[in-house]
This record gives sequence, C-alpha cells and structure tokens, in this order.
Amino acid sequence: MEATNRNLALARALASELARCGTTDVVISPGSRSTPLAVALDDEEGLTTHIAVDERSGGFFALGAAQESGRPVALLCTSGTAAANYLPAVAEADASNVPLIVLTADRPPELRDTGAGQTIDQIKLFGERVRWFSEVGNVPADDGGLAYFRSVASRAWAVAAGQPRPGPVHLNIFFREPLAPVDEPDSVTARTPLSTDGRSRGEPFTTYLGSGTGLTPDDLQSLGAAVTGSKRALVVAGRCRAPADREAVARLAGGLKTPMLAEPTSQLRFGTPAVPNLIWRYDEILAEPDRDLEPDLIIRIGEMPTSKRLRRWVTELASSAPELVIDPQWGFHDPGRRASLIVRGTLDQVIPTLLESAENDSGYPAAWSERQESLAQPEDPANGGLGPAAAFATIGSSLVDGDLVYTASSMAIRDQESFLAPGPAAVRFLANRGANGIDGLLASGFGAAAVSGRKTLILTGDLGFQHDVGSLAHAADLDARVVVFDSGGGAIFDRLPQKAVMDPTQFQRLMTTPGELDIGAAASMFGVDHVKAGSKDELTSALGRSGPLVVEVPLVR
Repeated sequence: MEATNRNLALARALASELARCGTTDVVISPGSRSTPLAVALDDEEGLTTHIAVDERSGGFFALGAAQESGRPVALLCTSGTAAANYLPAVAEADASNVPLIVLTADRPPELRDTGAGQTIDQIKLFGERVRWFSEVGNVPADDGGLAYFRSVASRAWAVAAGQPRPGPVHLNIFFREPLAPVDEPDSVTARTPLSTDGRSRGEPFTTYLGSGTGLTPDDLQSLGAAVTGSKRALVVAGRCRAPADREAVARLAGGLKTPMLAEPTSQLRFGTPAVPNLIWRYDEILAEPDRDLEPDLIIRIGEMPTSKRLRRWVTELASSAPELVIDPQWGFHDPGRRASLIVRGTLDQVIPTLLESAENDSGYPAAWSERQESLAQPEDPANGGLGPAAAFATIGSSLVDGDLVYTASSMAIRDQESFLAPGPAAVRFLANRGANGIDGLLASGFGAAAVSGRKTLILTGDLGFQHDVGSLAHAADLDARVVVFDSGGGAIFDRLPQKAVMDPTQFQRLMTTPGELDIGAAASMFGVDHVKAGSKDELTSALGRSGPLVVEVPLVR
C-alpha cells in the first residue's frame, strides 16, 4: 500500500475495502477536512469519482446511481453543515431501501464545542434513518489500525447492501492535521500484508453471507470454498443460548474430528453424550502457545469466549489461519476485527456444508488432547482456604440434570471458564456478556429461575453482590442459591498494568474498592438464609441445600 502519512494510510485502507466489497461509484463534494478520504477514494483503482459541488445534489445523485445499480454508492463530504445537507437523500434512501454509504469527515473531539469553524454535532446526525452509524476513531496507522478501518468498511458495505435490509449507513470519520498528502512515513508503522494490502486474493477483508431470507445456495457454496483444503481446523465455541445448538455443534466436532475449545456458556462442557475432542483448559495452554497446536482455519460458533489469551492468539494467527464465524444471532461479534467470513444462518443450515468440505488431520485433535492432559492440576492455597480452582471443582461436582447456572461478569465468568471441568449433567449456563456489566446479576438470575422453575445457582463477586443487593427481594420462594466469591474487592483489577505503576494505597482505594458490606446482614434484611463456606466440605454442604440461600465464599487468590 502506498501511504505518505497516517491519515492517508487509514483512508486508503477504507477506500481499498469499499472497492473490494463491490463499490464502483463515489460522489465527492469538495472540502478541507475530507481531503485524506477524497485523495484515497480518487486514487483507488476501480472506483469512479463523481464531483458534486453541493451535498444535497450529491446525495440525490448517489441515490439515483444506487437505485439503478443495486450496489451501495459512497458519498463523501467535509465537516459541518455540509453533512446536514445529505439528510433529504438519506431519508429517501431509508424509506426506499436504497444502499448508500455516507462518509462524513469531522473535526476531532478537542475542536468540538470550542467555536472552531465548520463544526457541528455530527454524532448520529441522521438519527434512525440509517441502518448503522459508527464514529470511526482516528487510530494509529499500525497493523491494528488499518485492520480496524478495513473491517469497518466491510461491515458498512454489508449493512448497506442488505444485512438484513438495504439502506443507508453513516460513518463519521474525524481527522487531525495533516490533512494534505504530505510525507510523514514514520507515522505509518503497519507491517503485516493482511493489514497493509488486505486479503491476498483481492476479496473483502470480511465477507458476510446470509440475508433476511437466510442462506442461498451461492452462500453455501462460498462457505464450502472457505473451508475446502483445511487439514487443521479448530472450532471455538462461545456463548450460545439455543439448547438445540449443543447437539448440532457436537455433531460438527465429531464429524470434522477437530479440537473443540468451548467455554461453559456455549452449553458444550456439560451434558451427554460428551462432545468429542473437548478442550476446556485452553486458557492455560495458551499461556505458552505451542506452534504444533496452530490451526490453518478457525471456525468460531457464536460469540468470542472471554479468555484474553485466546482472543490475542486468534488475532495473531489471522494471516495464517482465517477465522470463519457462524453467527446465528445476526450480531457482529468480531472484537479482534480479523474475521474473514461471517455467516448469518442456523447451524442446521451450515453444518452439512462444513462436514462435506473440510477434512481434518487426525493427529491434530490428539495434539491438543495430549497437551491438555499434560497440564498439572491446580494446587489448593497453602493456607487451606478455597481458591478459584477448588471452588469451581466443588461447584462442578454438585451440578445435576436440570440445574441452571447464572454467572457474573468480571472474575466469576473468567474463573468459570478457566476452572470448570466438563461433566455429564444437563446444565444450562447463562451470563450477561453483551455489555459485560456486573450490575443486575442477582435480578437476572432470579428472573431466569422464576420463569424456568429450575434449581438455580447464581455466581457473583462481592462487588457484584453489593451492586445488586436490593434484588434479593426477588429471592422469596425461588430455589436459588447465590454464591458470593469474596475477594476483598475488584480482584480483576489485579490483572491490569495499573497495579504495577500506581501507589499501592491509591490502587487499593481507587481500583479494588473493597466493600464494607456485611453479606450475612444484607441477606437477613431480605429474609434470606446465609452460610459461610471456607472449605470444600462446607461449600459442598451449602450447595446441597435448597434456596433461597446466600453462600459466602472467602476466596483466596
């Protein structure tokens, strides 16, 4: 990729992806703040540039072109009222389902509300008239930054084209100086070909398959082509709520003879029959990644698991192991922004094609299993207390058919992912992993218990319990046990780099914020029984009781 400075490198990544996705026409209205994108779009081979002096006219010119061609047409203008002049065309595109990609340049945040010229509030300027809005950040022109711009362009094109309904999308992109194409080569640090040049065969950075009517035969043919030739496919299973999906994914793992990295909320760690080649200690394995375990294809089912090591590893392998995402929920779950293919369809639609197309090396799952079996068992704390490994081993052995486990974000979900071994019981695992907040967890668990009638285990930390203690009012008459892992505050913050550089007293006060709440007294306020479990035997005894019950577990890390 030719790049003279950071702004141009980012703009050229976006322009390149729009062309790769299928854009052929761009309507540009002159302006200063939009210079990097104007130059990049005009230079991009395969894009025809049309100049419109005023934005209102340019918007309708693009609307007519898109209506005739059926392809998304891109619009570009500078900051300020220029962008507002697109509104009539955007409104018509919304009502008529015409695909437009509206690119508005903007002033950086530090110039907004300061009296700087050509500056208005452009955030969600077109309201609900667009299918998707994104404030595109002015990030460094490193590998991650160029991948980000490529990913945003791919998604914008897919949504405008009809994911699920055609229409306008709006990308608001702010630029700092220099706006002119001056030479600042040191500002561009991207090195990997995937980021600098895009996919090797000229396809979009991320391709989306599926529409509002489901997967077409052409979609399935494209899916088959993406996995054909793979000998070391790896399946990663994240959160999935549909009970029927467990059987479908287990069938996929068995048919492909592939390692299956599955977190508990995938519903795959528990139940019978056991999922073939199930790998559950992947977080430990990836603490020291082994090149012999690297795949040539990653097939992810649902959301990305919580493990930061797994997320980093998948991102680092993007050039050698494309990531194929099966997303039955029609989300955009690609936090690493490296997915090569996102498929919107049910597992029943997708799995036959995958089984027909992929052929795995039988030694590959064995290598993962051997690595897992070689890991030492986690040791209990030296002082005899309960550590997270012992706590979750005890919890796992207590689960029986029909149980429901609702787990809080922060350390509880991470400890569950790392330490909850598979078991035969048919257990349903839920978590609030959309926004990843710790608040409202007790209420969520009680709500699930109420509508399901299941014996429910709610797992949370002490801060999460304090955030939602008032929801104990819902506990009456429910067979729900709330396990509170008391780590003396926000234990997850111990993992952050802030701990190494902040004053210990200040870190304790500002970050871990140990609570002063008496857990037993709080439970008694709502007429809920409370027990304290500081050993495996005490925790086993408490978990055997019926609810409502609060089980306080002093956790030793």
